[in-house]
Amino acid sequence: MSTHIGASPGDIAGTVLLPGDPYRARWAAETFLKDVRQINAVRGMLGFTGRWNGHPVTIHGSGMGMPSLSIYANELIRDHGARTLIRIGSAGAMLDRVRIRDVVIAMTASSVSTPSRTMFREVNFAPAADFGLLEAAVAAARARGTPFHVGGILSSDTFYDERPDLGAVLARHGCLAVEMETAELYTVAARLGARALAVLTISDHLVTQEALPAADRERSFGDMVEIALAAAFA
Repeated sequence: MSTHIGASPGDIAGTVLLPGDPYRARWAAETFLKDVRQINAVRGMLGFTGRWNGHPVTIHGSGMGMPSLSIYANELIRDHGARTLIRIGSAGAMLDRVRIRDVVIAMTASSVSTPSRTMFREVNFAPAADFGLLEAAVAAARARGTPFHVGGILSSDTFYDERPDLGAVLARHGCLAVEMETAELYTVAARLGARALAVLTISDHLVTQEALPAADRERSFGDMVEIALAAAFA
């Protein structure tokens, strides 16, 4: 047990999928895992452990934003022995060529700031995915025929952004999408010696203003979960 995760020793698998929404964690666990049991509900942040193709897997909510994600990533790795953490979540496209329902596999994650920023002082640390996981996710997406993109994303501190100019600058530099957690996940994993990746589904488009209807989101997110699971055990 740790401060924010009420799991007992052995409850958390070595591989953890991290959706932001705890109810999406429940949906993913019930949809993709067998022999599922709930292992956490502290502060309403749900976690579940089961098996995928015989492999133990935990799917645990991380909350919204990097401060919340940082708490769970630290405790999962440090206190519960997780070695592979894969964020599965939604993102907003920043380039025309990235479409609604496409999958983005984040190679790097830029940010204005992260909860880990102060320890680097004058250094601009570059958070990056584990290459083995990234390579396996690309192979899984190709095998499934899922439209996907690989590259840099932005992890933002703000959902209601007042800086449209920042999006334009990032798009000029090839930034694929924006979300709110990955930069800190990659940083924490690097610091604690774990593997990390983010596999994201485009649910909104900052250029075209399209948005995936709520009723379609779970069905569209299935590809992302399958890619993440295949990558974890490649």
